[in-house]
Amino acid sequence: MQSLLDAIAAFNDKYWYLVIVLLITAGLYFGARTIMVQIRYVPDMLRVITEKPSDISEGKKGISAFKAFTISAASRVGTGNIAGVAVAITLGGPGAVFWMWLLAILGGATAFVESTLAQLYKVRDEDSYRGGPAYYITRGLGKKWGWLATLFAVVITLTYGFVFNAVQSNSITAAVVESTGSDADATKWVVGLVLAGLAAAIIFGGVQRIASFTQVIVPVMAVAYFVLAVTVLVLNWRDVPAMLALIVEHALGIREVVGAAVGTAIMQGIRRGLFSNEAGMGSTPNAAATASVSHPVKQGLTQTLGVYFDTLVVCSMTAVIILLSNPSYGGDAEGTSLTQQALSGQIGAWATHAITIIIFFLAFSSVIGNYYYAESNVSFLTEKKSVLNGVRGLVVLCVLGGALGSVPLVWALADVMSGIMATINIVAILPLGGAAVALLKNYSAQRAKNVVPVFHRDDLPNLPGWENITCWDGSDPISRPETYQRMV
Repeated sequence: MQSLLDAIAAFNDKYWYLVIVLLITAGLYFGARTIMVQIRYVPDMLRVITEKPSDISEGKKGISAFKAFTISAASRVGTGNIAGVAVAITLGGPGAVFWMWLLAILGGATAFVESTLAQLYKVRDEDSYRGGPAYYITRGLGKKWGWLATLFAVVITLTYGFVFNAVQSNSITAAVVESTGSDADATKWVVGLVLAGLAAAIIFGGVQRIASFTQVIVPVMAVAYFVLAVTVLVLNWRDVPAMLALIVEHALGIREVVGAAVGTAIMQGIRRGLFSNEAGMGSTPNAAATASVSHPVKQGLTQTLGVYFDTLVVCSMTAVIILLSNPSYGGDAEGTSLTQQALSGQIGAWATHAITIIIFFLAFSSVIGNYYYAESNVSFLTEKKSVLNGVRGLVVLCVLGGALGSVPLVWALADVMSGIMATINIVAILPLGGAAVALLKNYSAQRAKNVVPVFHRDDLPNLPGWENITCWDGSDPISRPETYQRMV
């Protein structure tokens, strides 16, 4: 087992240099082409997320921008925010937090582009819509790129359906063991079986049930976690300026922290940042495609807000809790238990149990969100219900297996898979990015006229793969101005 872990770690150490270059290049490129859409359009992000959905067909309500946001947030906001930040800090020191922040701001532009493209090239589903990189690769770049779309669909199914869900269940069991102090093996089996049963009950119910579950759980648990973090901040307000200075100084090499070099801080910050906010990875476009909105840009802006919510808010909460407890740096990776110990040291032993409850629901909602990404891509590969049910069964088994597995191996595999996904997705969106830029100009022009932005594919006949843009041809209510404006 140790030799396998060492081999995976060695691969990650080399391959991730390429991934970092791709992420930073994409963020800078799209930030320049959209003139920093991720900063200029923050007010619009807050506005469009509250809009009502249009009907998919007569009497059939679509999924709102907010529901699509919570599906992606269910995947984003989970162990990456609690366990992942702890891993980044223990391995990379406080400077890792700075690089997580930077990746979020840079990645906001990339998130905008990929989610806008997902909306543009989405297809009808029996419950709503579906789409994502596999769809915009084949519909935007053409059938000759079908092999890349198929590869992505396979990789994301393996990554989110199996590996990332194992990460989530692994963190839940670690939290329960830390909280109860009970026999680790017995507890893991009990928790694993409970998680597997709950996951099966929801994922066999379809995307509407998934959206209904996540839109309730994610906000409630995020608010609860926010309250705990603010409590720690209030109790330690005098130490906050020094903590922020330590983050920046270590990130820039001004002040070294024992056992955690600047290079390690950069690597860990970007790895854990990508795992947490998923900007550029190609995962959130699968959720973005489900929304019934009047213009593709609206969901691009919504998902950019999701990156900020995930990293600048939720991850920062974890960083505050841990760094104000004076942790050690540069040692073995520590996950959920470090956050629990830090919080209990600040506000009492009861906080250990509170974190366990929060992690349970956030990580379980991530299991549900992750599963939907797998489902969407299985549907791209084949329409056979038997295959989808087989994948569902394997997802449930991986939830159980992750609860029983080791932390280092699970996280190492997560790094490999997320890196491969990001590589494929960025290779696809770099040539397609011009379509998102054109859509942003179309959206901005309508906003300047003080009308509700509504898109029809005839507005931009030169878009790549124009003939494959089937959900914006006027046949669906979302591309009819009179329908949407009547709802507002």
